[in-house]
Amino acid sequence: MTTFAPQPLAHMPRDVRRAIRVVLTDIDDTLTTNGKLTADAYRALERLQAAGMIVVPVTGRPAGWCDHIARMWPVDAVVGENGAFYMHFDATQRKLARRFLAPDGERQRMRTRLAAIGARIVREVPGSALASDQHYRETDLAIDYREDVPPLPRTDVDRIVSLMQAEGMTAKVSSIHVNGWFGDYDKLDTTRLLMRELFALDVDAARDTFVFAGDSPNDAPMFAFFPNAVGVANVRDFLDRIATPPAWITAQEAGAGFAELADALLAVR
Repeated sequence: MTTFAPQPLAHMPRDVRRAIRVVLTDIDDTLTTNGKLTADAYRALERLQAAGMIVVPVTGRPAGWCDHIARMWPVDAVVGENGAFYMHFDATQRKLARRFLAPDGERQRMRTRLAAIGARIVREVPGSALASDQHYRETDLAIDYREDVPPLPRTDVDRIVSLMQAEGMTAKVSSIHVNGWFGDYDKLDTTRLLMRELFALDVDAARDTFVFAGDSPNDAPMFAFFPNAVGVANVRDFLDRIATPPAWITAQEAGAGFAELADALLAVR
């Protein structure tokens, strides 16, 4: 249960905003609005990077999407499938680097098992479906409960989580999917790895210079760890399911909320 209420982003002190050097952000319903990446949200990424900040989406979306994001978006790297890997495009060498936590053979074996579990969940929870991006995933199972299917009640979402956990999986709820995988990693673990390997940054020592923006329960490890975590306004829909909510909350929802965060950070530059 929520232990305290986030404070309005407008109250974040100027010196706190001025200290931020790294912007981490969820994608679905944080950058996107009603499933679309708006021009304002995309431009916010570009403006932040142009100002010299390190910009990294940290998402539950699949490897296939992250290949595109790392290559073509104004970002420095991307963490995908809730921490299963990170990707980084080296513009000098014109080459995409992919860093998976699990080796190729293990990922192939997992995909076979995940397919069987996914088929069972879809049978046992009417109205659920495999996520449309499942074919582009390397390591996890995504069950759609409100992206391309009519929204399911929370009891059904909880049932999906229980079925995954009964198989020994880690299960996390995003704003559109329930994601499940084998292993105890999460978004925060792989963010630590990325920052150490690509930027020689110790996240634990420098976390006051990071901001993370998110909106849902699968962002909970990031909200709990980063003292300047920000929820876009629609995070209120999930606050009763996030043990430690973000410290700050935007006035606007989704992509407009992310653009509001970018404006707040850039205003003190």
